[in-house]
Amino acid sequence: MSQRDQRRLVTAGQMRAARALIGISQTELARRAGVSVPTVKRCESEGRNVPSVSIETQSKLRSALEAEGVEFTNGENPGVRLFRSR
Repeated sequence: MSQRDQRRLVTAGQMRAARALIGISQTELARRAGVSVPTVKRCESEGRNVPSVSIETQSKLRSALEAEGVEFTNGENPGVRLFRSR
């Protein structure tokens, strides 16, 4: 995995927090990202940093959340914040 790909990965906690920030369900996130609900659930339930889905799938989820103004922060203290008001 390239360093660029690693920077794009988000943790399960970041995924849950991002979805909560914009107030959407797992079903709605799945619809917006074009993935299945079980895929969203799997991403959000992982206990480690790298979920068991492809980088392409995770990128779809991340892009759907970023389209709503979520910004992922990485580094030593991964987190999320709302970049713009909805």
